[in-house]
Amino acid sequence: MGGFMVKKKVVIMGAAGRDFHNFNTYFRDNDDYEVVAFTATQIPNIEGRIYPPSLSGPLYPHGIKIFPEEELSDLIKRTNADLVVFAYSDVSHEYVMQKGSQVLAAGANYMIMSPKMTQIKAKVPVISVCAVRTGCGKSQTSRKIVAALKKMGKKVVAIRHPMPYGDLAEQAVQRFASYEDLDLHKCTIEEREEYEPYIDEGLVVYSGVDYEAIVRRAEKEAEILIWDGGNNDMPFIKSDLEITVLDPLRAGHERVFFPGETNFLTADVLVINKYEQASAEQLNTILANIKKFNPHAQVIKGASKLTVDDPAGVKGKKVLVIEDGPTLTHGGMSYGAGMVAADDFEAAEIIDPKPYAVGSIKDAYTKYPNLGNLIPALGYYEDQLKDLEKSIENTPCDLILIGSPIDIRRVIDLHKPSMRVYYNLEEIGEPTIDGILKDFVKK
Repeated sequence: MGGFMVKKKVVIMGAAGRDFHNFNTYFRDNDDYEVVAFTATQIPNIEGRIYPPSLSGPLYPHGIKIFPEEELSDLIKRTNADLVVFAYSDVSHEYVMQKGSQVLAAGANYMIMSPKMTQIKAKVPVISVCAVRTGCGKSQTSRKIVAALKKMGKKVVAIRHPMPYGDLAEQAVQRFASYEDLDLHKCTIEEREEYEPYIDEGLVVYSGVDYEAIVRRAEKEAEILIWDGGNNDMPFIKSDLEITVLDPLRAGHERVFFPGETNFLTADVLVINKYEQASAEQLNTILANIKKFNPHAQVIKGASKLTVDDPAGVKGKKVLVIEDGPTLTHGGMSYGAGMVAADDFEAAEIIDPKPYAVGSIKDAYTKYPNLGNLIPALGYYEDQLKDLEKSIENTPCDLILIGSPIDIRRVIDLHKPSMRVYYNLEEIGEPTIDGILKDFVKK
């Protein structure tokens, strides 16, 4: 054989996030492997692209093709793949192993990579905020952390989990410091929902595709980095303080969803959000799981406090509720903050928008039958944004309640009275975010 070694052929299964990160940090310059394809799912219109040569490195001068996940079995056979790496988030453990069975049946090995294999070490302290499911309340928790650190006089920069739905080469490293930056980078609603809260606080947030380059840029202008996780994915950066948010309204999910359970097990701090909305049975389930599986974590009890611009203006109105898209789709929730606000502030009726929905919004009700009487704020691409605007316009109502984390009126025109719903984390008793961060900063 003369010492000649055949490279192992690899397919990476993803959704334009961890798949690219795993490639960049482990496979890109690794002579033992040849990545023959990515597959894509969860996000519309992200397959059929090429991971570009500018990101794929000298071993891949023509880039790497991205295929629909539906072609996985055929792809394994067609490329003679030796190994398939599963690299996306917020799916059940059963789902992960069903995909594993499919891979094994097609003739390849199946792999899930430890976060330690791909985590980047920053030169400044890192606080990570992750969750056990999409829609637990990471953004509220991150805002609370940022506000506390700013009060201590610390210079904070956020790094957000990837959302590269456009040109991958152009999106390698993105820096957002103003609303104009969001327009410049043609951000989707889903991206704006994550970036705008930091801009509102006067902070810089980075995102993109190449996180080694992103960390090196971000750490130059920060005393402390905040890793803001996406879905329920694990941190891309080695953390000095890991904070994981749990949702008691989905009690038990901290043990049965991937990779949220990993975040649950590795957390230094566990935040039980929506504490006051949960039943005694739900809280008992979560507290028993904490005691058994992560007894050393500090536990914060959190309330998600809702406010609107004019509470009296909601009372007695027929309202259309717009909710955060990913919470309802990936997260599997049937409602969000907008529906709770409509109830709390005594709306007369919540209008069902399904009969008035068009295009991709209408399709979403078929794809996600869990959706209640609300409109999901989906805007991954321009046509979907137009479908969203038209569906809202078609729905007869007195008032639109916007439960999305952003002011959706910046990206679509609403021709009816509208009001935003705001939600903030408030701790119940001790410990508090503030107290934990003061100890962290002292160390």
